[in-house]
Amino acid sequence: MSFGKPSLKRIGAWLDERLYAVDFYEHSAGHRIPLTSASWWYVFGSGTLVCFMLQILTGICLALIYVPSPNEAYASIEYLNYVQTMGWFLRGLHNWGSVFMVGLLTIHVIQVFLFGAYKYPRELTWLVGCVLFLLTLAAAFSGQVMRFDQDAYWGLQIMISITGRIPLIGAALGDFIQGGPIIGAATLSLFFSLHVFLIPGLLIVGIVVHLRLVLMRGINEFPVVGEGVEPNTYQTKYDALIRRSGIRFFPDGADKDVVFAALVLFGIVACTLVFGPPIPNGVADPTLIDTAPRPDFYFLALFSAFALMPPYMEDFVIVYVLPLLIAIFFLVPFISNVGEKHPRKRPGAVILAVMVMLTLSVLAAEGVRSPWSPHMNAWSGEPVQPEFVKGRTALELQGAIVLQAKQCRNCHALAGKGGQRGPDLTHVGSRLTGDQLIRQVLQGGGNMPAYAKNLDPPEVAALVAFLQTLVRAGEERAGDSAVPVPLDATAG
Repeated sequence: MSFGKPSLKRIGAWLDERLYAVDFYEHSAGHRIPLTSASWWYVFGSGTLVCFMLQILTGICLALIYVPSPNEAYASIEYLNYVQTMGWFLRGLHNWGSVFMVGLLTIHVIQVFLFGAYKYPRELTWLVGCVLFLLTLAAAFSGQVMRFDQDAYWGLQIMISITGRIPLIGAALGDFIQGGPIIGAATLSLFFSLHVFLIPGLLIVGIVVHLRLVLMRGINEFPVVGEGVEPNTYQTKYDALIRRSGIRFFPDGADKDVVFAALVLFGIVACTLVFGPPIPNGVADPTLIDTAPRPDFYFLALFSAFALMPPYMEDFVIVYVLPLLIAIFFLVPFISNVGEKHPRKRPGAVILAVMVMLTLSVLAAEGVRSPWSPHMNAWSGEPVQPEFVKGRTALELQGAIVLQAKQCRNCHALAGKGGQRGPDLTHVGSRLTGDQLIRQVLQGGGNMPAYAKNLDPPEVAALVAFLQTLVRAGEERAGDSAVPVPLDATAG
């Protein structure tokens, strides 16, 4: 018995009567979009969705091996990296999928903002997109916690410190996040549940709602100079545009999305093969001070901002500035709801987007360098260079030994070698007098702690004697301007 085309059509019609497959296609993948929207500028949303699907798939596989226990979490990551067949590759796909997802979603938000796609009648689409953006960042942060290394531990400490400063609910929220008096099993169990169950579930619901809103209100047409948004006439003009030149999203308008999705997957695989998965930064141990933790790249800008910020500003920024910025992020459609969409007619929006991205990029670059973090091995790995000890007296040489032994080099560099948290000491003798150096060493100041209880008087004298020799070529040591200079006896 063979089935011809009429038989297959009858089977298809029978299924369609029960599943409404054609109707579902017409109102989903087959919905009509403006011809101008089939552009490379519109591929970032679908690229983000591909990354999320990859995250779900690789996350399920990782969850089969990962053990959410303080005693086993780090070991299970090590097992995936070095024992489990292709475990390193799986972790790499999951990590770089997260990096690409955050990056593409950020670009998508910027594109929507610059193209005015948040304006009437797509305000709700923007609001749901904002929620998805914050949920994606939450997924990225909770994923870093899963490594339960030094970066994860201190990142959690910082987050608990930030939430603890929120008025009224801060203390209770911090206790909830921590899950107990210390970061431990309850904390890791909570973040495992958030990362594996709650946040992905909320993301799926949000994506469904977001796509439904896109289908209901239509994909934003490519902006045209002079054609702004007027609520009374916009929908009529949009419907006319669809009737006149609209195409089906799939297969007619999805070719660029498919190509871009393939490029995204290729990029993720390439980064995994070239760079591999992130190597955990040591077992989480609060007793270890020989560490320089830093967050994953998504939070490097925030990390830098708080590191560079004066301590007295932190509470104000946490309590008022951050909530205000998030509120403005959500309120964009209500601040500018009508009028021009094209970036050429909205220079303020372009300048704002450029300034925000430049600020975040510069802060992220500083986060990678982390000059404020001590170079914990400088005291033992960066010896005093020969040019700084040649020709010194015994007392001054003893001062060079004190500089190393007391780990001053962890925060201070000599000729660029050493920590960057404090000023370079190469020419400190040209800047500060002996009395000023003694005061700075004993009393501290700025980021420098006081060492009065850590150094005895002979050590202070030797250290200051050595520091006073560090002057620029051809210059003398810094002197006290309050001390009068003797007049030349031959002066008339």
